[in-house]
Amino acid sequence: MQAANCKQCLLWVIAAVIGIVRPEPTVRPLVINTWPFTRAAEAAWKVLELGGSALDAVEKGCTQCEIDQCDGSVGYGGSPDEKGETTLDAMIMNGDTMEAGAVANLRRIKNAIGVARAVMEYTKHTFLVGESASLFAQSMGFPSEDLTTSKSISIYSKWLDQYCQPNFRKNVIPDPLQSCGPYKPVRGLQVGKQAVIQKDVDVHHHDTIGMIAIDKAGNLAAGTSTNGATHKIPGRVGDSPIIGAGAYADSAAGAAAATGDGDTMMRFLPSYQAVEYMRTGIDPSAACQKAIIRIQKYAKDFFGAIICTNITGSYGAACSKAPGFTQFHFTVFKPGIAHPQEEVVDCL
Repeated sequence: MQAANCKQCLLWVIAAVIGIVRPEPTVRPLVINTWPFTRAAEAAWKVLELGGSALDAVEKGCTQCEIDQCDGSVGYGGSPDEKGETTLDAMIMNGDTMEAGAVANLRRIKNAIGVARAVMEYTKHTFLVGESASLFAQSMGFPSEDLTTSKSISIYSKWLDQYCQPNFRKNVIPDPLQSCGPYKPVRGLQVGKQAVIQKDVDVHHHDTIGMIAIDKAGNLAAGTSTNGATHKIPGRVGDSPIIGAGAYADSAAGAAAATGDGDTMMRFLPSYQAVEYMRTGIDPSAACQKAIIRIQKYAKDFFGAIICTNITGSYGAACSKAPGFTQFHFTVFKPGIAHPQEEVVDCL
């Protein structure tokens, strides 16, 4: 670990000499997370202040968001699928060991980030999904609880009354723009690029928590937690639990976490890409921007954002401009401030 950090420091010196970046003082500890989820940042910061690990801090911070049901898009009682059920996705990654754990389509278990860590620490696997993931969680002592609430029932009922609009179906009959199905595929369609009508983005349907922490020893960790896209097709998994898409951490280079249109973003592994940019000495803001621009080449108006930090604690963020989404708000807690601060970037 020391050798890796020394090598990275040498890269930073070389980068500074050739003008890629200017060296910045080390900032430790540090918490940065997507969106103005300040209670999550506070929970993570308390762990770091007491000398706890970055991994513990990320788990604690994401757990707080699950408890708070942050904006209805994290934790129980939000984002019901086509059948009215809420399911959860989460991942956590240790930047020191490169170990990771993830769960998707988790049913009846509220602490998704905790189960993701259990996958990492108590199995030789990395990713568990669906009912089997829920049974694993119960075997590890996580209580089985109903994730449905009166709010999620109301969201689902309203959706049914609106002929299941919006939904995620295409190339099916009956017309998914006017019907709830059941659907059957339309045969004989010519496959090709389809024009997409962009509507104003409701960020509250997409605001996954992605969190990065650096502890006092300089170790990095990252994690995510979400209940996914509202009205998703049952079984759908977005980018949040995908390692390298939802988040990625390497204590020798940096860490990143993403939020937004997961069905688009997961195809490009933006968190991994941003960390690899930082490994070459590119500063975090530029690394975030490059990861976003890479996606925009193929999906010009996609909705998404990413946060990044390197091993010194220098951080940045970037977002892709979409209808109704021109700025991205994120939260930072660092030495010298008494409370987490909300920061904002203009979208590209």
